[in-house]
Amino acid sequence: MGKIKVKKSDVWIDMTPMSDVMTLLLTFFMLTSTFVKNEPVKVNVPGSVSEQKVPENGLLTILISPEKDAAGKPTGEGQVFMSIDNTEQLGSTLDNMANAFGVSLTPKQVETFKSESTFGVPMSKLSAYLSSSSQTRQKELPKAGIPLDSIKGGMSEFQQWVNQARTVNENIKIALKADAATPYKTVKKVMNELQDMDESHYLMVTQLKQGDQ
Repeated sequence: MGKIKVKKSDVWIDMTPMSDVMTLLLTFFMLTSTFVKNEPVKVNVPGSVSEQKVPENGLLTILISPEKDAAGKPTGEGQVFMSIDNTEQLGSTLDNMANAFGVSLTPKQVETFKSESTFGVPMSKLSAYLSSSSQTRQKELPKAGIPLDSIKGGMSEFQQWVNQARTVNENIKIALKADAATPYKTVKKVMNELQDMDESHYLMVTQLKQGDQ
């Protein structure tokens, strides 16, 4: 008896709905994701029980480096760096500082400054720093830092950066981000300089401690 051949029919699945869902998911993650900034030094912030969130917009972040890096190599006494989340406000703040210190910057140097997430070079070295290669800037920035010493009995460069940022955006929020190993004297000096400017309201960036299980 011969074998009966069963006719096979092709199975067709409409993938259009799945493609739509994948497109919606991709769009959702692109719009809701936040990118981690490339900071010049690694900072492990201390823990706290506070659940207050640092605002994502209109923020001036003051980054204070640890005394030693992850390998235990000395980096200094805690250098101070800054970042401003709004690129246009960052550019305006830079223009004000350049005018105040008589520093001439080319449009290319300004764009380089605005493209970096964190800044922290003395104004006297800023032009040469921005003219160097990307590899050189990544190497030199962690060794620099914004000076905290007063200039001729007046405001320090650090205070002037804060003051110019407040001039550009009077509602800007200030956040301090320091490593658990950052020298206390540096953190205290930064706080004192802010206090001298009547800036007593600022946030401390920490990581949330988990309760005992």
